Amino acid sequence: MAGARSQVNKAHKTRFASKASRNAHKTDLSAKTRIGKPDKAVKGARAARLQKSKLIRDQKRSALLKEKRFSAVSSAPRVIVLVSLSSFVNLSKVKKDILQLLSGQGAGPTSDTIASSTYKLRTTVLEAPYGDLISCMEMAKVADLIAFVVSANSLYVNNSEGLIDPFGAQCLSLLRSVGLPSTSVLIRDLPQDMKSKNEAKKISILSLSPEMPEDCKYFTADTKEDLHKFMWLFKEQHLSSPHWRTQRPYIMSSEVNMDSAEGNSGICTLVVSGYLRAHNLSPNQLVHVTGAGDFQLSKIEILKDPLASNERRDQNSMDSEENSNQIIQTLTPDPSAQEPLVVERVPDPLAGEQTWPTEAEMEEADADNTERKGHKKRKLPHGTSEYQAAWIVDGTDSEADDSGAENEKDENGMVLGEEEMGNNDSDRDEDAASRFTEKFDGETGADTEMEDDEHMTREQIEADIKKIKDAYAEDEEFPDEVDTPIDTPAKKRFAKFRGLKSFRTSSWDPKESLPQEYARIFEFDNFARTQKHVLAKMHELDEGNKDSCALIGSYVRLHIRSVPINVASKVCHASKSVPAVVSGLMQHESKMSVLHFSVKKNESYEEPIKSKESLIFNVGFRQFTARPVFSTDGMNSDKHKMERFLHPGRFCLASVYAPISFLSLPLIIFKKRDGEPPRVAAAGSLKSVDPYRIILKKIVLTGYPQRVSKLKAIVRYMFHHPDDVRWFKAIDVWTKHGRHGRIKEPVGTHGAMKCLFDSVIQQHDTVCMSLYKRAYPKWPENLYNTL
Repeated sequence: MAGARSQVNKAHKTRFASKASRNAHKTDLSAKTRIGKPDKAVKGARAARLQKSKLIRDQKRSALLKEKRFSAVSSAPRVIVLVSLSSFVNLSKVKKDILQLLSGQGAGPTSDTIASSTYKLRTTVLEAPYGDLISCMEMAKVADLIAFVVSANSLYVNNSEGLIDPFGAQCLSLLRSVGLPSTSVLIRDLPQDMKSKNEAKKISILSLSPEMPEDCKYFTADTKEDLHKFMWLFKEQHLSSPHWRTQRPYIMSSEVNMDSAEGNSGICTLVVSGYLRAHNLSPNQLVHVTGAGDFQLSKIEILKDPLASNERRDQNSMDSEENSNQIIQTLTPDPSAQEPLVVERVPDPLAGEQTWPTEAEMEEADADNTERKGHKKRKLPHGTSEYQAAWIVDGTDSEADDSGAENEKDENGMVLGEEEMGNNDSDRDEDAASRFTEKFDGETGADTEMEDDEHMTREQIEADIKKIKDAYAEDEEFPDEVDTPIDTPAKKRFAKFRGLKSFRTSSWDPKESLPQEYARIFEFDNFARTQKHVLAKMHELDEGNKDSCALIGSYVRLHIRSVPINVASKVCHASKSVPAVVSGLMQHESKMSVLHFSVKKNESYEEPIKSKESLIFNVGFRQFTARPVFSTDGMNSDKHKMERFLHPGRFCLASVYAPISFLSLPLIIFKKRDGEPPRVAAAGSLKSVDPYRIILKKIVLTGYPQRVSKLKAIVRYMFHHPDDVRWFKAIDVWTKHGRHGRIKEPVGTHGAMKCLFDSVIQQHDTVCMSLYKRAYPKWPENLYNTL
């Protein structure tokens, strides 16, 4: 009789299923029913994935439609930057042809920005100067489309390097490191014959495709019809831009002026006009002028759009000055909500001092002093315990006190106890050690500083370069090895260094003995959380009250206050050739901290790059001077080894004192010498902002076995004084053949020592000792001195 626990066979077994049920899941091909579409009632993980993917598609579709509708009404003009990849190209002719095509059959173009009635498109065409890497990079940062122009004539010239010459290859590599927007290639100077034209075009595309992005489009650009096809596809193309550029509002200047109405004769107001892009801009935000620095806004004037596409006008270029100066709205900052321009913290010299003692503590101290004066100081033999001292009669040590009275008196005639004398001697030793350390730290390879190139002769510069190259070659052959000075005790020369049992697991306090510069910088308890809040605030500005900020696509005039006159004049002069860029800053981005960049040396740069050398950093829209310290990126340790030089072929971290920037941003490092244009030295990206990242400078002291007996060896030339051997006795030693050991005792009077090892040591082996100290970057003297 079957009960509640009777066996129930599985219903899905095909052994007991009918033929009709086994064929129920098959689909009739003649019916052409849709396969793979779940029913609405289906539930589970697969249905959730399908619903999520459909939601993402709908969001992308709505965002694209919103962008198209917005771009047709109130978006900023699209920017085309023409970049020549060889010296055979005439960029001025290409720019003139495109502007003539956009302006129509009427008069010639009068400006670089044109509203075309034919294409229903507003376009700005810029020409990147050939041979100027920095100008090409700054124009590419604001470009919506980069059009690389090549000449087919270079294919038929014997001495040419091809379609891309060395400068074109360097420029292309630089722009890839910054981040390329949408790209196209314009091929000029093709033959007139159709067959030869197609062959030349095919050869050009084959030679250029390995260097260009996959979505790059290729166009011929010799005739008006070719340019018409290019512009028509440019109008319909969905343009992409680097992610870092979409995080901050920015303005590409169409006009830059100075207003010296401020009372102070040394400063003025910089007035920059242009279209606002990427995000809304509030007058309470700080702004950064590329190459000049961070500043506050005095007001924002929203002007009438000089290229309004919905108005009928007689000319396609910019409106007259009277119409363009018509002010629609003026936004002024709120003093209570405006972001303060804080760069450094004001250090408090008394922050580490003790508080003033209370009256009760002072009375207690006086009572203790009176009690001490009542008791006579006794001189006891070294090593006497308190129990033994209690059995010594006071009269028995009077002779010893009298005999040692001269030794116990200091300069002021005060009687010192044994402990106080030892402390005094140790203080003197520490002072002497600090003096020796300060003296010799300047002679270490990583801490030396190059003299200012402006005050050096040509012979001095050549000698300095040779010295750096020799140090670079020595660091490649014998990394971290340092000779112990003969005339100076090693315990004073290396007083700031210490040994580590294990570089990976040994502890090191990150807040121990910090330099004075750390009192001037800012830190975050949780940088990722702060970045999340700052980005959310930026999103609230875009979605919030539209009357309190300038909207995307509006034509604005920024009044940037408290700009030094010499800096403003340089910005005005530079804007005549390359448009000035003013970008909005997020919260905290004007404050100084320690930034870490992942960098790699440029393959075309062969000169050595030393730590703490002055370099030009290009981070996003920012450009400043810094003196980095290079280090390895140890993923499995909280300590990182300092690199004396930036070695080619591998990534390392460059740590600098710089204004805070939120992730992620590209980095281009330039190195400039006197009389030479800046050269690209390295490239990378921002990795983290962390003042307490531990960077340790490692040195290796070497010695050589004099006599070897199985596990024992007499090692010499690592130290030159027996006291140094005793000082470093607690630190383990190792050999280049993989043996590990320790110091047992000094031998003789010339610094030799007896060592014990874990295995048999060879006579030709080298004994080493690793020492470490904390390393920090150098504070930059002139942060924004790049114009």
